[in-house]
Amino acid sequence: MSKNNSRRSDPQPPNLGGSKELSGYLSSQYFEAANRLTSKQARRRIVAYVESYDDIYFWRTVLSRYEDQTRYFEVMLPSHKKLERGKKSVLMNFIGDKIGPDMIACVDADYDYLLQGATAQSRKVIESPYVFHTYAYAIENMQCYAPTLHDVCVAITLNDHRIFDFEDYLSQYSEAIFPLFIWSVWAYRTGLHNKFSMSDFSRVVDPGRFNVADPLPSLNHLRRKVNTKVHHLQQEFPQAKEEYLKTKESIKALGVTPQTTYLYIQGHHLFDAVVIPILNKVCNRLRQERQDEINRTARHHVQRRNEMSCYEHSLLDIRMTLKKNVGYILSEQFQRIQRDIEAYITPTPKSSDTV
Repeated sequence: MSKNNSRRSDPQPPNLGGSKELSGYLSSQYFEAANRLTSKQARRRIVAYVESYDDIYFWRTVLSRYEDQTRYFEVMLPSHKKLERGKKSVLMNFIGDKIGPDMIACVDADYDYLLQGATAQSRKVIESPYVFHTYAYAIENMQCYAPTLHDVCVAITLNDHRIFDFEDYLSQYSEAIFPLFIWSVWAYRTGLHNKFSMSDFSRVVDPGRFNVADPLPSLNHLRRKVNTKVHHLQQEFPQAKEEYLKTKESIKALGVTPQTTYLYIQGHHLFDAVVIPILNKVCNRLRQERQDEINRTARHHVQRRNEMSCYEHSLLDIRMTLKKNVGYILSEQFQRIQRDIEAYITPTPKSSDTV
């Protein structure tokens, strides 16, 4: 049977007689039963619930490689009637304890991965075999994966001139904010985030004004702001020194390094306050380079006008291009997600099967 024919036999949810509260019936057992109602040749349908529209494409890039003649995934939001979005909606209000082999949840890690079970939601995220998370704070962090940002600039401007070292800058940015990041995780692990919230952290680590040709002043200013806040927290919580050091070693053991801290801070802040401003300035310079080249090499006005028009119509939007960046598939965080999916789809051998 061809793949196209097998898709026509893919299971669909049975008709529940027009129930107004369909979500009350949905569970992994529900989709398992729906799968059993189909022919043995039909592919097993696994529903993957995500937090928002932007997450659908990301988790499709994760799950599509695990589809074959026996299974396929359908990535969707938790509610079609109420456009509820966010992890609480996915994990608590809608799915709750209903997830299982045929109905999974795919979410941003946020701080839940780093909290390591310090809250009920963190325990749900890191302990359930049917909840998959990004390891990085959010999808936005993955889209801003430093080794891929030059490629993003090339896609936007069609200019391959490397005028800025994104990897070096985000490594230095990460090292600068790392000491304060530890305080942030400590505050959330100990329930003291009302004393030092994520918003407080984001305000301090905003790089502010930035010069592509000379980013060092911006980095130095950032280091001074971080040092000031760290000193303030040390004065406010003098008894926390030992816990701070334990938190530091703990998050390092989870894969966070001083050079990769940017992957674990609030995703919207990284995307909007750090990376997009840099891309804007880098891409503006790259566009100007290409336009200057056209003006310099065109043999006459008509050729110049045609070349310029052709080039300008080929340019892409910065924000949308970054949102579609899939270079994160090379990252360690993406590979860890893959290992989790592989463990989920690979049946555990029964003791009778072993010699």
